[in-house]
Amino acid sequence: MQFGIFSVGDVTTDPTTGTTASEHDRIKAMVAIASKAEEVGLDVFATGEHHNPPFVPSSPTTMLGYIAARTQHLVLSTSTTLITTNDPVKIAEDYAMLQHLADGRVDLMMGRGNTGPVYPWFGQDIRNGIALAVENYALLHRLWREDVVDWSGKFRTPLQGFTATPRPLDGIPPFVWHGSIRSPEIAEQAAYYGDGFFHNNIFWPMSHTRRMVQLYRQRFEHYGHGQADQAIVGLGGQVFMRANSQDAVREFRPYFDNAPVYGHGPSLEEFSAETPLTVGSPQQVIDRYAAMREHVGDYQRQLFLMDHAGLPLPVVLEQIEILGSEVVPVLRREMDAARPAHVPSAPTHASLKAARDDAALTSATH
Repeated sequence: MQFGIFSVGDVTTDPTTGTTASEHDRIKAMVAIASKAEEVGLDVFATGEHHNPPFVPSSPTTMLGYIAARTQHLVLSTSTTLITTNDPVKIAEDYAMLQHLADGRVDLMMGRGNTGPVYPWFGQDIRNGIALAVENYALLHRLWREDVVDWSGKFRTPLQGFTATPRPLDGIPPFVWHGSIRSPEIAEQAAYYGDGFFHNNIFWPMSHTRRMVQLYRQRFEHYGHGQADQAIVGLGGQVFMRANSQDAVREFRPYFDNAPVYGHGPSLEEFSAETPLTVGSPQQVIDRYAAMREHVGDYQRQLFLMDHAGLPLPVVLEQIEILGSEVVPVLRREMDAARPAHVPSAPTHASLKAARDDAALTSATH
């Protein structure tokens, strides 16, 4: 089971002080958060991709390449790579380069984003969102697996005899998660390729999450990639912790109430009841997230959003310390103990390479 941090990189005014971080400080804060995640023993750091204020991470590979040079074990990922508005050729080359620089510690999450105007900014039409996601990923999938590609489609110029460089490290493409909140077509796409499915359920009730994950699992089995419970699933989450739950609620409430994404709507209590947001003691977080497998089955990756809504960096780092020292060790132990032997762990470059080499050895001896 992998545990980690994902950041959307928002620049939000701290409602308790009225101060707003500069873009420079926010970018540096994301790097500090990734370093802290590795320090406390987490497995993954993932950055979003946005091209509009108030967000700063417009160039995920630049940030992740910098973090790769400052870490040794952390898996570097995205939370989301915009498969709709990025050229799949550029994605293929950028992430293969990052994969080499990070010695394989790279995967990525494909998604369509949550900002409609980004489509015309990059010459696309939002009404083609699903079609773009399907066609662009079909090309990307080939670019990483075929040395020479001839291709034509609806949304970009044709390719003739094209080779993306560099080639993936060890001939193993980065593992791909397909991120979706509400689109069954994306769950279907993930299942078709045998890729991972990440349901960033931070704004949704578990009943909806359960339906989306069940659809993906059923279709994963349909396409012959394994049993439904062997499909590769990731979930999002949000927590804020103090030793005393009342202190956690009191401290976090002004951030929740004024957050641009969910402020001025349902109350903190209502939102916490319907979504994975857990504001309380470390034990309350453990209890809430240990129960996630009851809704979606055994899953492979849990990412937490910690640095949002204007929370100051020292508080975020403190939260990650609590997560890494008091929460994740217990969750890891409980979830790994409950996982059936036939259910895989989250794919890594090392595990994918070992599986390929074992398959080649088996084929050679028969």
